[in-house]
Amino acid sequence: MRRRFRAFLPVVVDVETGGFNCATDALLEIAAVMIEFGPDGRLQRGQSHSYHVRPFEGSNIEAASLAVNGIDPWHPLRPALPEKDALGRIFTEVRGAMKAQECRRAVLVGHNAAFDLGFLNAAVTRAEIKRNPFHPFSCFDTATLAGAAFGQTVLAKATQVCGIEWDASAAHSAKYDAERTADLFCEVCNALDAVWRRADTRAQSMWGAPAEEPAEQS
Repeated sequence: MRRRFRAFLPVVVDVETGGFNCATDALLEIAAVMIEFGPDGRLQRGQSHSYHVRPFEGSNIEAASLAVNGIDPWHPLRPALPEKDALGRIFTEVRGAMKAQECRRAVLVGHNAAFDLGFLNAAVTRAEIKRNPFHPFSCFDTATLAGAAFGQTVLAKATQVCGIEWDASAAHSAKYDAERTADLFCEVCNALDAVWRRADTRAQSMWGAPAEEPAEQS
């Protein structure tokens, strides 16, 4: 993984929210899915980690968003965590994967990744988390990748055209969407494996070992 993504560790993140504005609207669910190499040398989906999140104080929640994701933020049986606790648990898993894969920084993979990264960064700021393992602005967007590779940008359609099972009744939960996004990301990367190998050979001949990103700041 260190060589394939230049010491970045791709981690798929999906969020379910109370709206589209990351500064004002509540973060309600977050899921992170690890990416790893299988025994055959192909990328595959790894472990999933997902949490319900308690809306931050004063946050806005749009009824239209709840109608899509089906979340009841105040249900008495909903095991929601404060943002800081939910992010802390996910970041612990990400750092463990970074160490195991010998990577120096995580990079967010998402379907329309700017949306997920915006909510992640906003929650990090609100929670005053000083050590965020994710790159603050670099990301892999599977909507763009799938559009280029498969001619489809909608997650449901992109997964189905490349043979990934899609359950519409399970969609719009952070864990399910993150897992399907992870499968889609792996499909694109595996399809491009021969292209990457040729490029890597040329890069090695031109510049030697690839440059690495600096480690996350403490």
